[in-house]
Amino acid sequence: MSNEPIALEIFSDYVCPWCYLNTGRIEKLKQSHDVTVKFVHFPLHPETPSDGMTLEELFGSRGDAAARAARQEQMKARMAEEGLPYGERTHTYNSRLAQELGTWADTQAGGAAIHDAIFKAYFVANRNIGDIEVLVQIAGEVGLDAAEARRILQERTFEAAVDENWDRSRAYGITGVPTVVAKGYGVSGAQPYEVLAEFVDKIGTVAEA
Repeated sequence: MSNEPIALEIFSDYVCPWCYLNTGRIEKLKQSHDVTVKFVHFPLHPETPSDGMTLEELFGSRGDAAARAARQEQMKARMAEEGLPYGERTHTYNSRLAQELGTWADTQAGGAAIHDAIFKAYFVANRNIGDIEVLVQIAGEVGLDAAEARRILQERTFEAAVDENWDRSRAYGITGVPTVVAKGYGVSGAQPYEVLAEFVDKIGTVAEA
C-alpha cells in the first residue's frame, strides 16, 4: 500500500464561477484525504479583449437584467453553502496574465495563496484581473514580491508555461472546467464534495493495484 499522497490536477480558469465554487470543495477534500493539488490553467474565454467585456456582451441573448439577477442569486446561494463570499460582477476579463501570475506564484514559498486571492479579487471585489497593476497588488497582498510579480508579467516570463497548460488541456480532451484529473482518470464539472471524495477513494484503489 502506497503512502504517497494522490496528486490531483485541477483544470481551471479564474473567470469561471464553477471553478471558484469548486475551490471550497477541494479544500474540504484536502482536509479529509491525503492529496496534493496542482492548478492547471485552461483557456475558458481566451478571446476576451484586454480591457474586458460586459456580462451582457458575454452572455448575449442570455444577458438580460432579469436573467443575470436570477443567475446571480442562484450562484450566491451555492457559494454560501461552501462558505465562499460572492459579489456582483459587471464584466468578465481576460485571465491570461492572471494565469501566468498564478504559475509563477506556484514556484514561490507560500505562493499557493494566489489562487484564492485571484478568484476573490474577481468574484467578490469585481477587480480587473486582466490588468497588470491589479495583479501586482494581489501578489503583494498575499505576501509575494510585488516587484518580481511586475517583472514576470511585463516580460511574460511564464507565457510558455501557461501555453503548456493549455496544450495539456487539449491533449486530455478537456472542453470545460473545472475538471479534476488523477492517475489518468477524471471527473468534470463542479461536483459535490461526496463525488470528489468517492473519486479519490477509487483512484487510491487503482494506485495500490
